[in-house]
Amino acid sequence: MQHPFTWHGLRRCTAVLPAGNILDGGTVTGALSSNATARSLIQQLPLTLSFRDYGGQEKIAELPEALPLDGVPAGDSAEPLTIGYYAPDQALVLYYESVGYSRGIVRIGSFDDLAAIRDQTSGFTARLAPAD
Repeated sequence: MQHPFTWHGLRRCTAVLPAGNILDGGTVTGALSSNATARSLIQQLPLTLSFRDYGGQEKIAELPEALPLDGVPAGDSAEPLTIGYYAPDQALVLYYESVGYSRGIVRIGSFDDLAAIRDQTSGFTARLAPAD
């Protein structure tokens, strides 16, 4: 079972990219899985998180609390549009490129707008909240 959620307020403060590539105050939607890690994240919502690019493959944000790893594999890989939790850094991760197997990656869901995440060329703040 997947739980819908919405990111509110994903913004860029400058117009460095063409307007079509900037999600200014828009919404990215996604779904979280039913594993213990995702359920714990749902319990923390709403959250406002500061994301930054990591390695030209993902956007990461530190979570205020660690998520449990009960019943999930010790590691995984991730495809574009995957929402993950990287346990060693206590980070929520939005993957926009494929990432090979790594110990500590836990898949917890998916999001629906690759370009909106990938094309953020600097850090951004997003509010993660349950969908209406």
